[in-house]
Amino acid sequence: MAYCGLKEFVSELEGRNELHRINTFVNPDLEITEITDRIVKSGGKALLFENNGTGFPVLINMFGSDERMSIAIGREDLEDAGREMENIFKGIIRGGNSLFSRLSILPGLRQIASVIPKKISRKGICQEVVNLNPDINILPVLKCWPYDGGKFITLPVVHTKNPETGEVNAGMYRMQIFDQNSTGMHWHRHKTGATHYRAWKERGEKMPVAVSLGGDPVYTYAATAPLPEGIDEYILAGFLRKKRVKLVKCITQDLYVPYDADIVIEGYVDTTEELVWEGPFGDHTGFYSLADWYPKLHITAITHRKDAIYPATIVGVPPQEDAILGKATERLFLYPIKMTLAPEITDIHMPPMGVAHNLVLVKIRKEYPGQGLKIMNSLFGAGQMMFSKFIVVVDNDASLNDYRDIAYRIGKYADPLRDLLITSGPLDVLDHSSDNFSFGGKMGIDATRKMKEERNSSGDNRQEIKHEEVPLFQSLLSDDAFTGVNCDLIADLLPVILISVDKSRLNWRERIKDMLNGDEGLWIFVLDKSVNLLNLNVVVWQILSNSDPLRDIYVTGNNLIINSTAKAGVEDQFSREWPNIVVSDNHTIRKIDTMWDALNIGNRIDSPSVELGNLLFEGEASVIKPDI
Repeated sequence: MAYCGLKEFVSELEGRNELHRINTFVNPDLEITEITDRIVKSGGKALLFENNGTGFPVLINMFGSDERMSIAIGREDLEDAGREMENIFKGIIRGGNSLFSRLSILPGLRQIASVIPKKISRKGICQEVVNLNPDINILPVLKCWPYDGGKFITLPVVHTKNPETGEVNAGMYRMQIFDQNSTGMHWHRHKTGATHYRAWKERGEKMPVAVSLGGDPVYTYAATAPLPEGIDEYILAGFLRKKRVKLVKCITQDLYVPYDADIVIEGYVDTTEELVWEGPFGDHTGFYSLADWYPKLHITAITHRKDAIYPATIVGVPPQEDAILGKATERLFLYPIKMTLAPEITDIHMPPMGVAHNLVLVKIRKEYPGQGLKIMNSLFGAGQMMFSKFIVVVDNDASLNDYRDIAYRIGKYADPLRDLLITSGPLDVLDHSSDNFSFGGKMGIDATRKMKEERNSSGDNRQEIKHEEVPLFQSLLSDDAFTGVNCDLIADLLPVILISVDKSRLNWRERIKDMLNGDEGLWIFVLDKSVNLLNLNVVVWQILSNSDPLRDIYVTGNNLIINSTAKAGVEDQFSREWPNIVVSDNHTIRKIDTMWDALNIGNRIDSPSVELGNLLFEGEASVIKPDI
């Protein structure tokens, strides 16, 4: 069903026992984040903070489960919409040159045409209240994390258009509040909003911008979807709703926004102005994205419906709400990826600990030697997949959600000298591990069963590693130079050893190499001394976040050593700033502990920031280190 604003969606969630109303006063400055972080990581409900010091309730974690995401897009489950998308694409792709073939695609095309957004001439519900002397401080904008540069709007649907073609875009870019009528516009260099900005800048003209908040939740999802440039996000929203999206013209800008949005912020970017210093911000990577130069939005109007609800999300150390949004995208866009890139792909999954681009698991129907390598090369050059850092390809009988099985297949079928593809290319601008901004190393791992043409001269796939066969263990466990060693995965036939080190005390690479004979077939991951090696979720997140495959992977014999430590010390010779991790401060944690019972949302949940706080470095958002 379609939802005419967030109030209807809240009623639906409440009717399904998927929402907590919180009437106790909670401050949008840090406190809402700390409560939400506990709820999200424990798999809890959506939260409606009705008492926050403003006239607008805050809705958060509305997409934070498979069930709520399915409700938001109007499907029984996340696979349902994917099957619909697949059927439309199949009908279009099968169209041939004959009259019958061309007619066969009409139902699919008609279905798409029937959901093209419709512009209406009257005012929208989003314009029931019009403020032409705007003050953004009327909204309960969150300050999420202690070292954030300020308050940030975190679920904005930002509308822009290309001045040359007139093509419109609805993207999601965070907005830092500077003062009552200006914010930052944080669009990355690869995003459509940035492309539009450059086009307006070439003309030396002011760029109109309109930001909608809320409305039907499907609008928010569509703004996050990886659609090709030039494809209207509201076509996707209409497809999911089986109903055209109604758009109304803004009061002060030549742009259109959803008729039933809760709140609209109108304004412009003066492309002749100097950029402004924006950030830092505790980002979805689990690290702070550091301050940088971005355009400023000048607000010309704020409109809203009378019963408006302010939507928000938090990002940070995974898992967070954005992981479910990413899962919906996996299901919706699997078939288009298969048909445009590689039909042999049967499934794709991006685990939450990979924070979207750091890890992509791919399942294929393998038919010839080298097919796994072919898939890696295809994905590293495809659309937003180009930002992927690690890609693992497995056979069709694998379960992509069974991470132990994936690790087992890597250990059994991937030979470091034969089955790794190490290359370089574009990275997401939030990747902090590479030596160069938005450019660095990538690695593909072919963990498919090898055909005879792919095997080494020794013949078969790699042998399973047994605990007692690896002489490394005893020496590591007895060597007090290492601050921690976890060999437990060997018992599960996973050839993985986790080691934590104090890099200031030893030359760990040589120490480890000296203990190996070269034939063990191990994957050895080296982490900082502060990492709890028994918390595998944190271990995997740290490995994927802190390593650059081009720089940090060493092959010694049949073993791989991966340096997954933070490159934050002088001994690392790292030329860029290293960001701190994102956690709450002790004062906020204690405050929420004290007020928990008054929230009426169940038994107290311990703060995830307590354990994660051990990973903090001295400094603030940026780790302070000597010049090198």
